[in-house]
Amino acid sequence: MDTFTKLFGSLVSFVYHCFDRIVILGYLPLLTRPENIVHFFRDVHQVGAITKEVLRQRTDDYIRWVDSFARNHRVPIEWAQKGVRKEDHVLPRLRQMERAKRFGVYFILKSMEVGPSFRIANPKYPTKDPNYRIIVPQKSRYTHIYFYIRDEVVGPMVMCVGTFLPFRISYWLNGHSFIERELLRENVRFRKDDNAFLATADPEALQAAADRLSAGIIQKRLDYWTLLVGPKFSKKDRDAINLSRHYSVQQVEYCRNLIFRRNHPIHKLFERSCDMGLLRLVPDKITEIFGFRVHKRLSGKLQSVLEKIEHGHHVLRACAKNAVFRMYEKYATFRRLEALSNNLKDFGPTQVSRQPARHPQDPRRGNRSVRQLRSRSAQRSRRFPTLSTNGLAHRHGPYESPRHQDPRHPHDSAHGSAPSCRY
Repeated sequence: MDTFTKLFGSLVSFVYHCFDRIVILGYLPLLTRPENIVHFFRDVHQVGAITKEVLRQRTDDYIRWVDSFARNHRVPIEWAQKGVRKEDHVLPRLRQMERAKRFGVYFILKSMEVGPSFRIANPKYPTKDPNYRIIVPQKSRYTHIYFYIRDEVVGPMVMCVGTFLPFRISYWLNGHSFIERELLRENVRFRKDDNAFLATADPEALQAAADRLSAGIIQKRLDYWTLLVGPKFSKKDRDAINLSRHYSVQQVEYCRNLIFRRNHPIHKLFERSCDMGLLRLVPDKITEIFGFRVHKRLSGKLQSVLEKIEHGHHVLRACAKNAVFRMYEKYATFRRLEALSNNLKDFGPTQVSRQPARHPQDPRRGNRSVRQLRSRSAQRSRRFPTLSTNGLAHRHGPYESPRHQDPRHPHDSAHGSAPSCRY
């Protein structure tokens, strides 16, 4: 990056790096296993036989609460339409909230999706306990509720709640939205379009705002909205078992953004990058960049490809395991180098879990904060050669990463896909 700045620094208006999209999985550790369900219903609630009707009652109660919440707060609630992107459907409502300078839930969508649940079965042979049932975890299709929220701290966010036990929740955040809220609070002028800052009166303040995004800030906001609109538990439930929610990073994007003064140098540099990549970015070089070792059981993609997507721009993509490095032009003067990971285990850390306030975080437990992940991502991004690209596809291994529903990046992991950090 220093060489790039020395050669083309006069053509660059400013540079900033930050988190882009962050997908976080929230789960209740003490309600994820069959034995936890038995303890919750039989010991805490004194239920005799645990049947599917007993589990269904929790789901029905929560769905009725969501309907009442939407009615009392005059929040639109609809079933998601097939073939229509959810973000595009709720965007007009978000713009209304921004003009009115209001915060809170502005739209609720329902969708039938596959998620974790439990299956109840009667034993094949008679048992001494007439209330004995077999509880098996499974994947099934049921209602998921999407809460579209405009938060005062992190900006627009999405919270998807599975309505069946174990009530898994997925959260979507964007680092650019957090930076926008910070700059507005500090009265720093800027120009932002989608998830890109195109101009600012104080680049140092913008970078300082990006650096302030931490695990503590994110956890506090997730806890707040989970308590407000998430599944409800009584005081009796919380006194009997620990119902604090733990969080793990499911997908994270970290980007370095270069804003040029005019369009001519950015396009020429991108063309030259693709030419050089045809010779340099081979599979061995990709694994060296990502820090992997090539072996016969290497899963996922190992390739570099240059493709033209729907909105007319070219995207250079290098894939290794569950990680993707992208470089593309956006608008007239914006260039982005972006690293994406669908499985942080590839880079060392395995999980970002919620630590109770009474226990200080112990680094020996293997849990890493978002700030540590940012540092690791930044170190990785500095290893990417700025002008190394490849137009040839190199594949290694029998598996490919899932596709993305966003038309801008159709080959990356989709919203609502299976969690990447296993526990």
